[in-house]
Amino acid sequence: MTEIAVVAVNRAPLFHLSVPLEVFGEDRTDDGVPQHTVRLVAGEPGALVTSGGADLTLHSGLEALATADVVVVPWWRHYEGEEPPALLLAAVREAHERGARVVGLCSGAFVLAAAGLLDGRRATTHWKSAPKLARLYPAVRVDPRVLYVDEGDVLTSAGTAAAIDLCLHLLRTLDGADVANRVARRMVVAPHRAGGQAQFMETPLPPSGEDAFATTTAWALENLDQPLTVDELAARSLMSRRTFTRQFRARMGASPLQWLLQQRTLRAQRLLETTDLPVEAVAHRSGFGSAVALRSHFQAALGTSPREYRVAFSRQGTAPLECAVAG
Repeated sequence: MTEIAVVAVNRAPLFHLSVPLEVFGEDRTDDGVPQHTVRLVAGEPGALVTSGGADLTLHSGLEALATADVVVVPWWRHYEGEEPPALLLAAVREAHERGARVVGLCSGAFVLAAAGLLDGRRATTHWKSAPKLARLYPAVRVDPRVLYVDEGDVLTSAGTAAAIDLCLHLLRTLDGADVANRVARRMVVAPHRAGGQAQFMETPLPPSGEDAFATTTAWALENLDQPLTVDELAARSLMSRRTFTRQFRARMGASPLQWLLQQRTLRAQRLLETTDLPVEAVAHRSGFGSAVALRSHFQAALGTSPREYRVAFSRQGTAPLECAVAG
C-alpha cells in the first residue's frame, strides 16, 4: 500500500487540495481499485484557511513526509512573492533524498523549484505562471506547452484541471492503466487527455472544426489496429494534410502521429493488463504492427518490456514504472 502525503498551505484553493484526495484517497475497492493511505498534512504552522474561507483542522504535520512514498504539493501562493517556509523546503528535500516521488501540482512547482529539485530538469506549471517560474529559477527547463511532466522521481503539472491528468498518470504508474481507467470512469473524466496547454492558450477552432476533429478522433480510436495515416485522417476531416496537421496541433497540443502513438500505447497497456493475448497479438490490436515494434516503443516510453509490464500489472501489481510524458 502506497503512502501519499498531500501538503496543505494557508489560502490554498479547496479544488487543488481535493484532486489528489479524490484520485488516490477514495475507497473504490468495490471496483477492484487498490487502496492507498492518503494523509492531508499541514505544510506550515498556525491556523490554515482555504482561499474560500474554510478552516482546515489537520492532524498531521511535516513529520508525515518522513515516511511517505509520494509527496504532493498542490499549490503555493507564489503571486505574493513569498518564499516557501524553510521547514517545508527541508522536509520536501529530505523526502526526495530518501527516495520518495515528489509532485508539484500547478503552482506547487514553485515549492519544488525553491527546494532545488527541478534544477536542470524539465518542468511545467500553469501557462500564465510559467514565465515567472522560468525567471525566478533559471536552472529549471520550464515547458509551458504540456499538461504534465514526469521526470521519474519529480513530477509537475499545469494549472487546475491538469492536476487530474497528472494524478491519473501517477496512479497509472503505481497500479496500471486499467486501474487508472476505472478511477477516471468513476470520476467521469478522460483517463488520458492528449495534447497540452496549447489548446487553452490559443484561439479555439470554430464549431465545424471541433465537430470534424471529434468525429475523426472517435473513428481513429475504433480503428487503432489499422495502419492509419495523416492523409487519411485529414481526408476524413475534409481538410488538406497541412491544414489538418496545423489545426490538430493547435487543438490537441500534439501532432496527429504523436496522438496516435499515445492512444496505441494506452490500448496496449490495457490489453496486457486485462487479457492473456500473446504480445504479438497485443501489438497488432493496438496498431504497432509487430511485437518487435511494441517492445521497442515500450522500452523507450515506459522503461520496461511488454512482458515485464504484464507481470507487474496484470494482477493489479504496484511496481512503479516511468511513463511517457503527455504532450
